[in-house]
Amino acid sequence: MERITNLILIDADMRRRATISHALSAVQIHVEPFETIAELSGSWPRSGVVLVHDDTHAVGNLIECMADHGEWFPIIAFSETPSAERIVEAILDGAIDYVAWPIAADELNGALSRAVARAETVGSAKLREVMARARIDRLTRREKEVLSGVASGLSNRLIGDKLSISPRTVEIHRANMLNKLGANHTSDAIRIAIEAALVN
Repeated sequence: MERITNLILIDADMRRRATISHALSAVQIHVEPFETIAELSGSWPRSGVVLVHDDTHAVGNLIECMADHGEWFPIIAFSETPSAERIVEAILDGAIDYVAWPIAADELNGALSRAVARAETVGSAKLREVMARARIDRLTRREKEVLSGVASGLSNRLIGDKLSISPRTVEIHRANMLNKLGANHTSDAIRIAIEAALVN
């Protein structure tokens, strides 16, 4: 099992941060505690696994922050008595695991080790997805629709027919879309769409 030595803890609750830090120091895990994602952003770490308290959109916000920094760390979300829907949402947003609080130190250590092992297989792909999603988020709804059409292999005329706009308007949206994505060619835009899981 992989060994983790650095944990990035994001939790607004000072007592819980102290409890987790103390429990993990017993198993030789260094904890870097942060109150908020904004605080983490101002002091970006070199490595580690992130343990984030899952309050409103915490995982999604953290993924956006990672995209801004161009670096991905495996994320474990946690909360008190989480619902199945909440766990699924956090995993879909980008968490690699989810644990219920309170959790024993040895169980948490096991979850951290599993996260490190999983991160080795999904890390670079996840970073590419995060970066691609950040680029696609810059597009307007219409530009995303044009990108989807392009990625499906449709011509400007067929995309125009599908969206009820002229081929010339499709061309304009396509040029804007390529520019915003920083893509030199249509093939670059399609690769970004695939990496962002916009198309299969």
